[in-house]
Order: sequence, then C-alpha cells, then structure tokens
Amino acid sequence: MRQTTYDTDNELRDRVILVSLVTSEVKRGDADPELSLQELVSLAETAGSDVLSTMTQNKETRDPKWFIGKGKVEELRAVAEELGATTVIFDQELSGAQVRNLEAALDLKIIDRTQLILDIFAQRAKTREGIIQVELAQLSYLLPRLSGQGKNLSRLGGGIGTRGPGETKLETDRRHIRDRINDLKS
Repeated sequence: MRQTTYDTDNELRDRVILVSLVTSEVKRGDADPELSLQELVSLAETAGSDVLSTMTQNKETRDPKWFIGKGKVEELRAVAEELGATTVIFDQELSGAQVRNLEAALDLKIIDRTQLILDIFAQRAKTREGIIQVELAQLSYLLPRLSGQGKNLSRLGGGIGTRGPGETKLETDRRHIRDRINDLKS
C-alpha cells in the first residue's frame, strides 16, 4: 500500500465581514468614515483574518437594539451566508446587548474595533509584563459586556463546592474575572 502525505493547514483563519455605521454625528466630525473602514481592513488582516466584504450603513442615529438597522441586519445575514463568513467586525464600539442581539440574529461571532485591537496586542505580546497588561485590558473590556456573550452564560447553577443556589453563570463569571483582574493588578 502506498503511503500518501497531505499538507494540511491547521490554522483556520476567520472569514470576516466588516461593518461601519455612518451617522449624522460622524458626518459632522473630523473623522473620515471611509478611511476608518480601510484602517479596519488592515487591522483585520493583521489579526489573521480573511476580509470577505465590507458594508456601510448611513443612518441618522445608532439603533439601540441592533446598532445598525433591522433591514441591514437581514442584508448582512444574507451576505454572510452567501460568502461563508464566520465573524462580523464592527468599526464602532458595541454594547453588550447589541452584541447579544446581533449574535442571536446572525449566528456569527460579533466583535468590535476595540476588541480586535486588543486581540492583535494579545497575539503580539511576548514579555511577561506585556502579556499581563494585555490580559488586564481584555478582562477590563470584557467585564461590562458579559451579558452579551451568548447562551453559554445563561445557566443557573448550584451544588456542593461550586456556587450558591440561584447564582447564575454570569455572576460567577463576573466574580472570576474580577478576581483575575485583582490578581493581575497585584
């Protein structure tokens, strides 16, 4: 029997769609939304992602539930399915509730610009001090957004030696993150 070797790529790259919201506030400001989106493309590629497409929505204000409009969410879902995207990266900062709503609607990983930059720093940190600083920044950023981390934080728990009855997974995760932040600071 003839042995054959196959070259495999064990590192799966995220296939991303980039989304930017241009509000009237952004239009009045000094920042160029097109330049910001191009910078986001560079950041995503630096993080090791394959950028499949970019989308821009012009809207008067941010949607408190979806960040972008409900119709644009539907359009984004269709584009993501067509292109086989695994992640959506937003050019602006999202709230925990917006992340949760978008993850539920799109069934994709949702991250924002700040989280992307922190991920790049985490990939590049080499010294012990650098690694600790990046982890501290990531945990500090994650703590107020835990509610947006999806279904895996919605369990109730209790039992011997674990957590108190009625304490949710969300509460224990917050406690663990606060403990870890305190450890890193010390």
